[in-house]
Amino acid sequence: MSHLLSIILLLLSFNACSSDSSIGPRVNDEGQPDDSDPVFYSADEFVMGADLSYVNQVLDHGGTYFVDGEEQNPYQIFADHGTNTVRLRLWHNPEWVQTEVYNDDDKPLYSGFDDVKRSMKEAKAQGMAVNLDFHYSDIWADPSHQDIPQAWMEITDLEVLRDSVYNYTYETLSKLNAEGLMPEFVQVGNETNCGMMYTNSPENFPPLNGCDGHWENLGAVINSGIEAVRDAGAESEINPKIILHIAQPENTEWWFENITSSGGVSDFDIIGLSYYSQFSDTPLNELSGYIQSFRTTFEKDVMIVETAYPWTLENADNYTNIFGEDSVESGYPATKEGQLQYLVDLTKAVIEGGGSGVMVWEPAWITSDMKDLWGTGSSWENNAFFDYDGDLHQGINFMTNDYEL
Repeated sequence: MSHLLSIILLLLSFNACSSDSSIGPRVNDEGQPDDSDPVFYSADEFVMGADLSYVNQVLDHGGTYFVDGEEQNPYQIFADHGTNTVRLRLWHNPEWVQTEVYNDDDKPLYSGFDDVKRSMKEAKAQGMAVNLDFHYSDIWADPSHQDIPQAWMEITDLEVLRDSVYNYTYETLSKLNAEGLMPEFVQVGNETNCGMMYTNSPENFPPLNGCDGHWENLGAVINSGIEAVRDAGAESEINPKIILHIAQPENTEWWFENITSSGGVSDFDIIGLSYYSQFSDTPLNELSGYIQSFRTTFEKDVMIVETAYPWTLENADNYTNIFGEDSVESGYPATKEGQLQYLVDLTKAVIEGGGSGVMVWEPAWITSDMKDLWGTGSSWENNAFFDYDGDLHQGINFMTNDYEL
């Protein structure tokens, strides 16, 4: 998402398959209830994805997930309701989780390697593919924040940085592969609209800000990450598809034109987009045209790797929600039905444009006693697929809608 750091600052400045009709109906092309059998897609057909990076932390801090009042494993819930891919963010060394959030050296480093491995085991045990999202930072990487990992702060030579990126990426994937956990997709960077590792850059750190014209350096570092993924994949039964990720469609063509020409980057598989209509200049009815254009221009698959929509504007806790009144689009009220219809229509737009998938950001981030740098609970629970009792609702049904692929 355009991400917790940047969005909150922005706000401050401004295969047991179940139809489970009791959680609510799907919708047909006219937006009416559809009682037909759910359709389940494989990741090869069309990615129906969910970013579940917060689930372990929620579970560890009292969060509970239910289907029709029965407590269930959240990973199983998503698999049973059409999710075929789980997206997980990976931070280099998020020690701040222990030192700044919980003040507890025994707390897991959430979104660090061991936590991500825990999630990958759960996801793959439920038959779901994994999209591993390397942020190349100790904390959120997004269009406003691309902080250098503390371990790399003293680097002054581009080749040393390239080696560090290669070795970190390769070793991470090799360790996962040794445990049968090679991801099916790998993101080399997260929302790299201007670049990577530059917002807290010391004077002599290799410049990687494409918005300042450093496309050659940026491309060299991205290519090191790509090479590492390819080399690790060559040693595995799974050869991950590589995603490069930009926030919002209107920023995408410019970035990929520069990174593929001046940056010399070509060996990737998927153009990944964040699409949040609240923060985008691209209306939903123009999304399919953008996707089709990107596919034609760059000859790559295109996927929405982050999106969301609210089902309510009410709060479940005292942590202010990121999505409020200004997130509601005409024709899509902030209701469970409105959320479902929005996600169905968005998915149709992706399919019409020839796109290959949709991933919803943090639809299981329900309120609990978990903490982050800004609050306790969740600033996203009104976008989740669970009501404020933790019970699954119909928003998730967009994944099993019959899109006639």
